[in-house]
Amino acid sequence: MTARRRSPEAQIQRAVRDHLRARAHRDVLWLHVPNGGYRRPIEAAIMRGMGVVPGAADILLWHRGNAFALELKAPGGRLSDAQLEFLARFNEAGGHSACAESVDRALACLEAWGLLKGHAQ
Repeated sequence: MTARRRSPEAQIQRAVRDHLRARAHRDVLWLHVPNGGYRRPIEAAIMRGMGVVPGAADILLWHRGNAFALELKAPGGRLSDAQLEFLARFNEAGGHSACAESVDRALACLEAWGLLKGHAQ
């Protein structure tokens, strides 16, 4: 049996998820947007028809009337055109967004936004 390789981006996602579960303020609502991955053409068309937005950030968060979008990338990763467009539209709609290439950068964003309790251990 071969060990399943985890992408650096997935590892960042899991670490951020763990911090949110343990440290997010009680009144923070957050979710992961499962937009990535391969879809059969019919499935992709159905999802588009249901309102899936290309380039949606990996994590969306809400706190006390404010909306936040956090895109996670592996070190050296680049935002796609769809991701750049989503983040621009999110900001134009009054949200706050960031792209982080590491767990430390992602946590710094979440802390700056006031979404986490305490300090990372």
